[in-house]
Amino acid sequence: MTQYARSQYRNMWVLVFFDLPTETKKERKEASRFRKELMKDGFTMFQFSIYMRTCPSRENADVHAKRVKYLLPEHGHVGILKITDKQFAMMELFYSQEAADKPGVVQQLQLF
Repeated sequence: MTQYARSQYRNMWVLVFFDLPTETKKERKEASRFRKELMKDGFTMFQFSIYMRTCPSRENADVHAKRVKYLLPEHGHVGILKITDKQFAMMELFYSQEAADKPGVVQQLQLF
C-alpha cells in the first residue's frame, strides 16, 4: 500500500450540519456566533448550514468535534459527521444538473 493510499484512510473530514432558529435578533446573533466560531476553528462553508474541515488523523478530528460540541447553541439541531478522505472523495456534487468539481483540500500547517 502506498503512502498516499494510507493517508486517504487516515486523513479525516469533519462536517457540521445545523439548522438553527433565526426568528429573533438573539437567535440570529447566536447562529452568527456559531458560524464565526466554526470558521475560527478552521471550518469552511460548504453550504450555508454545512461547514467542513480536513484533519490529519481521527484523533485530530475528535478534537475538533469536541470543540463543536462546546460551541453548541442553546437551541437548534446540529450534527457532526466524521468521514475518511477516501469516503469524501466519493461524493458527487451537482449545480443544477451539471456535475461540479469537489472542493479542494485545504493545506494546513500542523505544528504539533
